[in-house]
Amino acid sequence: MSDGVEFAPRPLDRDAPFYVAGHRGLVGGALWRTLDGNGFTNLVGRTSSELDLTDRGAVFDFFATEKPTYVALAAAKVGGILANSTYPVEFLSVNLQIQTNVMDAALEHGVDRLLFLGSSCIYPKLAPQPLKEEYLLTGPLEPTNDAYAIAKIAGILAVQAARRQYGKPWISAMPTNLYGPGDNFSPTGSHVLPALIRRYDEAARTGADVVENWGTGSPRREFLHVDDMAEACLFLLENYDGPSQVNVGTGSDVTIKEIAETIAEVVGYEGEVRWDTSKPDGTPQKLMDVSLINDAGWTARVGLREGLESTVEWYRSHQGELRG
Repeated sequence: MSDGVEFAPRPLDRDAPFYVAGHRGLVGGALWRTLDGNGFTNLVGRTSSELDLTDRGAVFDFFATEKPTYVALAAAKVGGILANSTYPVEFLSVNLQIQTNVMDAALEHGVDRLLFLGSSCIYPKLAPQPLKEEYLLTGPLEPTNDAYAIAKIAGILAVQAARRQYGKPWISAMPTNLYGPGDNFSPTGSHVLPALIRRYDEAARTGADVVENWGTGSPRREFLHVDDMAEACLFLLENYDGPSQVNVGTGSDVTIKEIAETIAEVVGYEGEVRWDTSKPDGTPQKLMDVSLINDAGWTARVGLREGLESTVEWYRSHQGELRG
């Protein structure tokens, strides 16, 4: 698949302005740490209170002032099954506004290299496993997060449109389920892994006899440490160009029940576990085919047990500053 963009990937200029949209979030924060650790000297970030990315005029003014050479678009309204099911209007509208404003401003002000961050939920609910990049738009989405998925699909198409119409070497990366330092551990807004960490840690600390989880525990999920994701982002910016979105993951998965058991071991919970089968499971399996990025020269490094232990340690040491 080619769109005629003439660009040879190369090392990024460490002194050029690099705007990380969403630098206080899970992915943006990890990317900021990775860029800083790799010698980038001109990182640009704004909190949501400093710059509302849904305010089109403010975004254009920001780009006119800062003139970033590179942009990583990691800002998004995100949440788990409950949040996505309850607020589909916000998940669609807010994400479309953020993406459109940032990309239009990036076009207006000549941004050289832009990386758009999506999600594995862009793929059809019942797509063959593992999920290949080519499965995009081949079937119905998972209903519990279809609004968010549609927004992310629109972002991918916006990147492809910028490539076709303006010859911009912009790219998209689709991570699998992410976890790690800076995650959202909110009881109502978190994804499955941080939700489980919070639930089991609280049970271990309070001496609870029972932990109850949603669903059957049978769905299979792939988990990638956010530091690996950040490394992958920098790798792609310096080594990949093409119109297709690129899957980023480990290439292996576990059941929700298995991940829950591992978290229980890590936090020291030894009580009973019950599964509320009246609650939704979501997609039965989401495993990414990561052949494209692996063949380009990148593979994940952080093992799941190792990543969980460090994430629990971070969670326990940041109790007073957690989101939500």
